[in-house]
Amino acid sequence: QVQLVESGGGLVQAGGSLRLSCTASTSIFSITAMGWYRQAPGNQRELVAFITRGGSTNYADSVKGRFTISRDKNIVYLQMNSLKPEDTAVYYCQARITATNLPYWGQGTQVTVSS
Repeated sequence: QVQLVESGGGLVQAGGSLRLSCTASTSIFSITAMGWYRQAPGNQRELVAFITRGGSTNYADSVKGRFTISRDKNIVYLQMNSLKPEDTAVYYCQARITATNLPYWGQGTQVTVSS
C-alpha cells in the first residue's frame, strides 16, 4: 500500500503563487510517474501535470508556462504561478506504481484563487 501526503494548498489572490508538495511512502524506484490532477465542482478530474521517474514532464495546455512540476526523490512539487480563478479546485497527487501499474491517490488539497 502506497500513501501519498499532500500539502501546500490554500487561498490566494489572482496573480499569486502557491507550491504544492506530495510525499510518497515508497521509494522513487518503485514509481513510474507522479503527477497532479485537479477537480473543480461539477467538473471531471483532469490532469494538470506529471513527471516520470526519468524526469520527463507533461502539462495540460491550460497551465503551460505558469505551473512547473518537479521531483526530489519521492517528493513531487507543483509550483503554481500567475494563478487564475479558474485554477480553483481540489488538487490530487497521483503515483503510478511500477510493479502493478496501478495508480494511488492522495487525499486532495484545496486551492482557491480569488479574483
